[in-house]
Amino acid sequence: MTQLAIAGGKPLRHAAFPHWPFWNHEEVAAVQAVVESGRWGALQGTEVQHFEAEFAAYHGAAHGIAVTNGTVALKLALTASGVGVGDEVIMPGYTFIATASAALEIGAVPVFADIDPQTYTLDPASVEACLTSRTRAIIPVHLGGRPADMDALMAMAERHHLVVIEDAAQAWGASWNGRMAGTLGHVAGFSFQSSKNITAGEGGMILTNDPDIGALARSLSNCGRQPDGVWYAHYVLGGNYRLSELPGAILRVQLRRYPDQLAQRQANAVYLEQALSEVPGITTLRADPRVTSNAYHILMLQYHPAAFGGASRERFLAALRAEGIEGIHGGYSLPAYRQPMLLAENFGLATPPLYSGVYPHKVDYRQVHCPVTDHVCDTEALWVRQSMLLAERQDMDDIAAAMMKIQSHSDELQE
Repeated sequence: MTQLAIAGGKPLRHAAFPHWPFWNHEEVAAVQAVVESGRWGALQGTEVQHFEAEFAAYHGAAHGIAVTNGTVALKLALTASGVGVGDEVIMPGYTFIATASAALEIGAVPVFADIDPQTYTLDPASVEACLTSRTRAIIPVHLGGRPADMDALMAMAERHHLVVIEDAAQAWGASWNGRMAGTLGHVAGFSFQSSKNITAGEGGMILTNDPDIGALARSLSNCGRQPDGVWYAHYVLGGNYRLSELPGAILRVQLRRYPDQLAQRQANAVYLEQALSEVPGITTLRADPRVTSNAYHILMLQYHPAAFGGASRERFLAALRAEGIEGIHGGYSLPAYRQPMLLAENFGLATPPLYSGVYPHKVDYRQVHCPVTDHVCDTEALWVRQSMLLAERQDMDDIAAAMMKIQSHSDELQE
């Protein structure tokens, strides 16, 4: 008798998982107060100033600079730390395109290293193999809220006199050996885009403990102004990348709520991982005691087709949706180095900053091969969205039960 919903059986579940973003009267009241104040810009109000201080304090950083989005945060962090035209920046291929585009926008050269197959973060050995005389920086991505191996990467950076810019877009409240993301490298960029665990629809933050990087990043975000300068004098090539008061007010509320939500995500992730250990063909990433806090923007799982009769990941996900489990997906379907923009002539531009004559080569990302990244993108990764981890224990049981049901009836997955 048919059991799987995708083959005509009854779905295991009909209830929805929690909606995202979560908001209540507190966000409404905060926005209303800003609107009624008439001070909508950060230069006139105080919400963004307070949020910068509160977010920096939460992470133990000395300087917080709120900006329009996470891509801008990375771009300004790169510039403020001295990275420029023709400098090579090593980063993982398993990341959102913004990690690469932030470097390209300032004329730097993304160099893609592979990831560790058991953590999905930068493999230090692969980074070492990518080093050249032109390497200026490393961007570890704390993917899904799990910090990269910062011990190895910072030691390498010190040996080779490199700057480390943390891509912490998914890592609010994450920590490594008890130290918070955003304070592990020289400077970091965070995101508050609509899917993120703290969100105002858009927004970003630069964190650093380096006063020079912090001062320059703030000037870059504020049209090149300086605190002690003339108002209409502009001292560096900056732009208007300031966050406004409306998202600033929302983010203050979101941050106050965040510790409780983080604890709930962490508890549910641990519970779900334990439950899934009973499902053949579904594995979790390697535990590491140095990861003292995982933000769980994504709970990363590994899918092994052989345990499901050879069914593709896409077929497995379709079966999972048919059982009523919405919100789990395959993550990045393309490595960053296979993105159409990076393969296009001149990155789709007439005069990209990179080709100013400073860098002696024309970059051809078709020649990049990162086998672990390719495998993870093509067939292996499963992403459990952070909003699902805000559900109840019974909901975690349903996820595990649905995966076990599909595995037990994997013969029905054949198309």
